[in-house]
Amino acid sequence: MPRVGTLLIGCALIGMPMAAQAQAYKCALPGMVPDPRPDLPSASEPQRVLPIGSYTLAITWAPQYCRDNGREPSARFQCGSGNRFGFTLHGLWPDGMGKTWPQYCTATPIVPPAVIRSTLCSTPSAQLIQHEWAKHGTCMGTTPAAYFERSTKLFGGLRYPDMDRLSRRPLTVSRFASALAAANPGLPASAIRVTGKRGWLDEVWLCLDKGFRYERCKAGSGGLSGKARLKIWRGSR
Repeated sequence: MPRVGTLLIGCALIGMPMAAQAQAYKCALPGMVPDPRPDLPSASEPQRVLPIGSYTLAITWAPQYCRDNGREPSARFQCGSGNRFGFTLHGLWPDGMGKTWPQYCTATPIVPPAVIRSTLCSTPSAQLIQHEWAKHGTCMGTTPAAYFERSTKLFGGLRYPDMDRLSRRPLTVSRFASALAAANPGLPASAIRVTGKRGWLDEVWLCLDKGFRYERCKAGSGGLSGKARLKIWRGSR
């Protein structure tokens, strides 16, 4: 794997401790952010208005995302504009009381431009921001501004182990979860689920209770086995 060059510090990450700076990034907002398209329920993704039992905070490993999707027009800001990301915020998802979760609970207009701009350095896609609000945020009885304020605050509070160092040694899912937990006092490894594609780190899903406190993930809620081998793509810069 090519070695990632010196990490660039940007946005609100300047001055953070080294554990946080392990995934520091450079994010420069464009002069104009394109308006996203409406995101609507469909036959395969229907409306489901259900009680909320817990939450998932999903974060994406951006080098792997750009490796897989960097040529897509929707990925240009994240992967091809000179910006640099480590983990990014996928979203805050309400979970149901069982295996089915609520989604697309109410019809919604386009997320206000000011909210998109304030969220774009955490979730670097205007269309994904619209999707997360339409599919998940509308089920939480709140406003777009309050929904993204909560999700970006949870995301911004996370600290990360040295991903470059982890990528250079034999690694399993459980070892990665333990390293992430060690960097975040109060986050137990049992609250961490890891997803991967062909053995490469894709996303991390953190399990939260109804009060947005970390809790043990429920059995059968997804993610790789703790014994599975895990590789981390460092990028090509």
